[in-house]
Amino acid sequence: MKKLLCTSIIIFLFISLTGCRVMESKSGVSMEMVAYNSLTDEEKDLIPVSPKDSSVEKVAVSQEVVSMMDEEYEKDEVYRVIFNNTESKTSGKLVVFVDFDGETVVGKGVINN
Repeated sequence: MKKLLCTSIIIFLFISLTGCRVMESKSGVSMEMVAYNSLTDEEKDLIPVSPKDSSVEKVAVSQEVVSMMDEEYEKDEVYRVIFNNTESKTSGKLVVFVDFDGETVVGKGVINN
């Protein structure tokens, strides 16, 4: 019985710990850092705290999204990295779109929420 319990706990921990790496690219760099590294110096200056102060979500490629992306991108979904606290009185939040490979930036722009 103890052996079964220990095995179950080890499997649970393994799954839990590997699940924390879902938003990392194949190279081991987080999605937020891939997006951050694609920004210009002026865009990086808009981020007040850290690139980790952002949200990552999978979104459908809609008319709103496609206007900020590379024309050659043909997939139906993409990861969207929104950098928090980057909005100003004249523009919205800074956003970067990353392909599912987790390494290729396919667009960027600003969104108004």
